[in-house]
Amino acid sequence: MLRQRFALCAALSGLAWVSACTNDFTGYHLEGSGAAAGDGGSSGLSESGGAAKAGGSGHLAGGPGSGGDRGEAGSGEQAGSGAEAGSPDVGSGGASLGGSGGAGMAGSAVVLLNVAPPSCQGLAPTCGPAKNASCCAASLVPSGSYERSHLPSAPATVSDFGLDLYEISVGRFRNFVPAYSQAMLAAGAGSNPNNPSDPGWNAAWNAKLPASAAALVTAVQCANGTYTAQPGANESKPMVCLSWYEAFAFCAWDGGRLATEAEWNYAAAGGAEERTYPWGSTAPDDDRAVFCPGSCSVVKGVGSKAPLGDGKWGQADLVGNAWEWNLDVYMAPYPQASCQNCATTTASASSLRVFRGGSAGNQASVLLSATRNSRDPTDHNGFIGARCARTP
Repeated sequence: MLRQRFALCAALSGLAWVSACTNDFTGYHLEGSGAAAGDGGSSGLSESGGAAKAGGSGHLAGGPGSGGDRGEAGSGEQAGSGAEAGSPDVGSGGASLGGSGGAGMAGSAVVLLNVAPPSCQGLAPTCGPAKNASCCAASLVPSGSYERSHLPSAPATVSDFGLDLYEISVGRFRNFVPAYSQAMLAAGAGSNPNNPSDPGWNAAWNAKLPASAAALVTAVQCANGTYTAQPGANESKPMVCLSWYEAFAFCAWDGGRLATEAEWNYAAAGGAEERTYPWGSTAPDDDRAVFCPGSCSVVKGVGSKAPLGDGKWGQADLVGNAWEWNLDVYMAPYPQASCQNCATTTASASSLRVFRGGSAGNQASVLLSATRNSRDPTDHNGFIGARCARTP
């Protein structure tokens, strides 16, 4: 199977579907293809979006299945604003996290939220490049408009929302396990307050969750997983092997929710700046992202590539390390011509859910803010995790 997949990737090297041709064979698929070897899950769909406007590199522009028009090529990147201005405390009112040197986008004010979610109660600050930052830090993502996946045919506006700086870590998930039960969420939990039509948790989904905490622990120890039976060296690594339902349940329990696809993409693209990558237009390297080559197929501690790999509002690992589940049902092209705090929440036309961001098993060509992907929401995959959105 792997030999056949290498041959398929070689045959498709001239096409835009490179998101399927990765060293992470357990993750995602060409449109209409079956599951990869060792996958154990349902096939999904992916698309590449258009070219970025702000410093866009143009590769993968308007790829097959993108469902939109090609964006304008960027004219170059903005100069960095200097060294990072310190490590602010949560609730400090924000600080400038401008890029160091001239390689990144211009820095912007990062307003940290005063959050104290249950997943970090008693948890030592072990995230970030120095492993001394709170794993539950979150920042304000201010409202604005942009083009989803750099597609002029898919404009969107989002209201203010909060977004965790880091992917859910193993240590945070370990605090979730004792509180877990199959019926732990009330109907409507985890809904988006900016979207009155968001129904939140459906009680019928309880049956999609593991029957007990012990069953949950078993389920999340899939191939290439990071969770261990006892605390160890992985506590600050991203929690992977999460199904969409488990990611939803965690974020709702933690006082948050899953970000909508429009919100996640807005944060990764720097809003109206339409960045090619969360940090700007500089091609991914080992200083900015966990991907292949480099840390090929091995996730690292969350935030290990900060601040150079951070997005406009301070989020680390928006691309690379682990893919991240979004709220939405996967639809291509986008079902809404114009989007105001929208999300596709009804699984009538598709049973797949969106995940975005690329992983440690992907090549640089996948690590675009525009790349979309999808999977069956019940699947457990060693390269898919999540991060939580919050009410600011």
